Amino acid sequence: METRLRETVARLLAADTVSHKGNLALMQWMADVLEGAGFEVALQRSGHGAGAKANLVAWAGPPVAGGVVLSGHADVVPFADQPGWSRDPLALTIDGDRAFGRGTSDMKGFLALCLDAAQRLDPRSLERPLVFLFTCDEEVGCRGAERLVPALRDMLGDFPLPRLGWIGEPTSWRLFHAHKGIVEFSITARGLGGHSGVPEAGVNAIAMAARAIAAVGEIQQELRRRGRPEDAADFPDSPYTTLNFGTIGGGTASNMIAERCRFSVSYRPLPGEDPLAVQRQIAARLAALQPQDFGSPERRGALEVGEPVFVAPGMRSDRGSALEAALGDALATGDSAGAPYCTDGGYFAEAGIACLVCGPGDLDQAHQPDESIRIPALERGRDVVPRVLERLCGARPAA
Repeated sequence: METRLRETVARLLAADTVSHKGNLALMQWMADVLEGAGFEVALQRSGHGAGAKANLVAWAGPPVAGGVVLSGHADVVPFADQPGWSRDPLALTIDGDRAFGRGTSDMKGFLALCLDAAQRLDPRSLERPLVFLFTCDEEVGCRGAERLVPALRDMLGDFPLPRLGWIGEPTSWRLFHAHKGIVEFSITARGLGGHSGVPEAGVNAIAMAARAIAAVGEIQQELRRRGRPEDAADFPDSPYTTLNFGTIGGGTASNMIAERCRFSVSYRPLPGEDPLAVQRQIAARLAALQPQDFGSPERRGALEVGEPVFVAPGMRSDRGSALEAALGDALATGDSAGAPYCTDGGYFAEAGIACLVCGPGDLDQAHQPDESIRIPALERGRDVVPRVLERLCGARPAA
């Protein structure tokens, strides 16, 4: 691996940017690198102290229409209690043709390519705008992008925001022009406690939750039958909104009537759909459900549908864009499909940025112990990124 790229990857990995921690020091370092390469930079800060975070915006080129946005998130998922690690997650380790460390594939490898390309190009050669958007909190519902989008216009001032965006999530250099969104919330059953030997004197919250799960499961079946033919091309395995029960907990002891039971629900709405439509459907279905258990038919408890913990919209970009052509030529591919995960692209679309998802990392490595990236795929990016920037922005190498 080229020396500067290797050093950049190592520096990015060494920063512990798990989503519940701060990232300000890393974002400031990246801002310094980009400013030194001739870019204007701005940080959108949030939080305080050790938990302080930032989104980073950097731009260069003439204030004309066109150009491209390159984007990636700097946060990573936790690793501290994840079994299976045999290497230091915060240190770059090279073994054969793979580079190991948390975030190598998802997605600090792409961030390193962006910084490398920025330092190799001459910003005076740009004929159209080049903008970098680096976000925090993507792994917890794209919250960083949600905060950034409304502030972009003020941060950029009179500089025009490009209408094409490239998000370097792990795709093994495949192209994705669409993805589903994600919504997560909880449902709580509240009963009436008592001795398990007298079930008719109480209301068992676990039994109530079981009824609620069955009702939500019926909606899940209805969603499967509601699949639209036009979504089959982008999401052939699941051309419908998918739903999942994530966690459940309740009760105190086996000889007590459970007073409370809570379970989490998440679903992935199709692009173009109201992200909250299914949550409202579930709330209406449970409001009509009798909140009782199997052992005390005369008593009633309560079912509470919580507000969404986070909401991230889906994304579908028009085919045939200049970015798709540039990436297709650079990668020698014309194929594009729907990604099986969510990205910041749903929020960027609200700012008028039509995004494609394409990056050097491998999806089967994302969030895994001993996460890694193929070094040849990373090195390929040193050619792919500059070629795309030359085609869309007129970028030339620095002397």
